[in-house]
Amino acid sequence: MKHLFTCLSLFLVFSAAAQTPSIKKSPPLSEAKPESVGISAQRLARIDSMCLRAVANGEVPGMVALVARHGKIVYHKAFGMADNPAGRVLKRDDIFRIASQTKAITATAVMMLWEEGKFGLDDPISKFIPEFKNPQVLKTFQYSDTSYTTEPAKSEITIRQLLTHTSGLGYGVIDGDERIKLVYQKAGVTDLFTTDTISIEESVKKLARLPLHHQPGEKFTYSEGLDVMGYFVEIVSGMPFDRFLKTRLFDPLGMKDTWFYLPDDKASRLVPVQQEEQGKWVHYPVTFYDPAYPVSGARRFFSGGAGLSSTVVDYANFLQMYLNGGELNGVRILSRTTIQSMMGNQTKDLMGDLGGYYGLAFGVVNQVGQDQGGNSSTGTFEWGGYFNTSYFADPKEGVIGLLFKQTQKTRTDGTGSRFRVLVGQAIDD
Repeated sequence: MKHLFTCLSLFLVFSAAAQTPSIKKSPPLSEAKPESVGISAQRLARIDSMCLRAVANGEVPGMVALVARHGKIVYHKAFGMADNPAGRVLKRDDIFRIASQTKAITATAVMMLWEEGKFGLDDPISKFIPEFKNPQVLKTFQYSDTSYTTEPAKSEITIRQLLTHTSGLGYGVIDGDERIKLVYQKAGVTDLFTTDTISIEESVKKLARLPLHHQPGEKFTYSEGLDVMGYFVEIVSGMPFDRFLKTRLFDPLGMKDTWFYLPDDKASRLVPVQQEEQGKWVHYPVTFYDPAYPVSGARRFFSGGAGLSSTVVDYANFLQMYLNGGELNGVRILSRTTIQSMMGNQTKDLMGDLGGYYGLAFGVVNQVGQDQGGNSSTGTFEWGGYFNTSYFADPKEGVIGLLFKQTQKTRTDGTGSRFRVLVGQAIDD
């Protein structure tokens, strides 16, 4: 009887944590003719011309493009090379480091736990990670020895602020403030991802002891807040972050090629990072990160802000779940009402009127952005990654667009904005 009770208890715990079935049952993305969903095949072919020309002109070594509408993939092609030095041609199912596109996935995990009533968005993060208690703001800095003084923050950092880059945290090596760069470097904070032996817990706890750019909630400063959220998911769920994402998000959505560290049987599909040197595309060298990530190294650092690799189809299914109001393949990931809040203006006027605002880990197009042209409809959510990947999803038109490249230090790459225009002009209903 005692054994039966234990098994029943474990079953109830697992069931409570698992994703629930939905009344809706929207199928995963599948391929269809463009005309079946109001897209002109002839106009869609203009993407071919743009991509071929960009590769021929040396703007990029190669790219994979995907367009979907109303749950149907109407365009999915690869152009150019995956690895120029090795003579490897790019394929549609090749895997790319998606860097900051990880942020939306981490935010999704956070909101899944929020829906379970485990915390409030305006709770202080110190409630869960005590090292963030009593945050300090940078006051003075000496370049001669990198010493600094601080003053107490007026308030604690909240979970919402970490999701929206308004916490005052910085971004180390890629930060816009040289002082913060030096402070993070001296403290040994790990930015983005690493092949070194370090966990996200260790890096976040180092980060928690460092000074903020500004008072929490005062400004929008792109930051490592989503890395903090990755560790937060581990604390709240009681699971390693990579395991949580696989079991609670990737498996239900059929995202078989999305990983922090690639299994051996998928490693050959990873696209190397390339840069141009004297008119040729060559492998990008080791800098503050190792391009060997995510196929080698300690495999311990699960960066919630920049650590995942994926394919265009996997990420398109993730976006389709959002367009479906939080459901895909009969599995409810988030409520439609939660997504409504996530796409709301969380940063108010902190970003200025630049054609959009920031929601909970998504950039969102507003009326100004729509009217500028080439940005899709009001409500379109979007972002990109450090290695030249990008996505957008337009709820009004039911359209998804992804353009994945894997480059650094390109001089003339304008394919992202041209792709966005060409997807929009192909709508024909």
